[in-house]
Amino acid sequence: MILKDFGKLGWPVSAISMGCWNIGNQWGDVDDATAWATVRAAYEHGVTLFDTAESYGIPNGLSEMRLGTALAGIRHNVLIVSKIGNWGKRGGDGVPKTSVDMIRLCGHAILGRLRTDYLDVVLCHEGNIEDPTIYLEGFEALKAEGCIRTYGISTNSLDVLQRFNIHGTCRVVQVDYSLLNRAPEADFLPYCQEHGIGVMVRGPLAMGLLSGRYGRETQFEDSVRARWHQNPEQQAAFEAKVAKVEQFKSVVEPGAAMVTAALRFVMSHPAVSTVIPGSKSPEQAAMNASAGDRLLSADELQALTAAVG
Repeated sequence: MILKDFGKLGWPVSAISMGCWNIGNQWGDVDDATAWATVRAAYEHGVTLFDTAESYGIPNGLSEMRLGTALAGIRHNVLIVSKIGNWGKRGGDGVPKTSVDMIRLCGHAILGRLRTDYLDVVLCHEGNIEDPTIYLEGFEALKAEGCIRTYGISTNSLDVLQRFNIHGTCRVVQVDYSLLNRAPEADFLPYCQEHGIGVMVRGPLAMGLLSGRYGRETQFEDSVRARWHQNPEQQAAFEAKVAKVEQFKSVVEPGAAMVTAALRFVMSHPAVSTVIPGSKSPEQAAMNASAGDRLLSADELQALTAAVG
């Protein structure tokens, strides 16, 4: 597993890490034993960072609870990233983020679910936030208490990132980036390079589409991707992505080879610190981790971009 610099933090991080949204039952049912085994398989194959959020899981927080149990005895060997901003929102009763104490409350609760004394990174989980003042002050309070080591935001908007970095204290950002979504290459990733912000890539497989296993007739039933079929506009957007994946198949075989190529594509960008594909099984975790053994050459990158368009 290649280790990359986590921005200017000075922390080495595995090029492929594990997103833990998938072990919380929102992407289909996963039992406790499978969730724990998936985390351990990722670790055994070189993964050193695990990403979760307070709201991940049915019920809320299940992803964190399962991750905390799975990391018993090895927590000191890994980095844990979690996020504050969406607790309870799916049920219509989200925790109000109206004061520093509310941010602190959420942070302390995360530590309890994860069975740890500290978080390495906490992220603001409101990607379109206009005024991040409460989060910035709350995160500084959690840092002063020793509850977190550093902080950042999960957003696809450069404007939002710049506002969050107004004091130069944003150390990590999480952004959607893949062969099907190369928008961050224009301005977002260069900004991160300029300011030494560690970049975590979410959605590197476009929620599974870049595995090549799905076609335009696919009907997703999990609670995350079912929305792709809710109206004609979303269905059309889904089918447009599938059409690009069909072009991808002209240069890479569907399945493991396509997953590996898609993950290596994003991890090869010099601004990217780590890529966080999700996993629901030990086999999937091992396959994802195996992509982290090398970067793509300039010729390989050009071939992939030419194929997808």
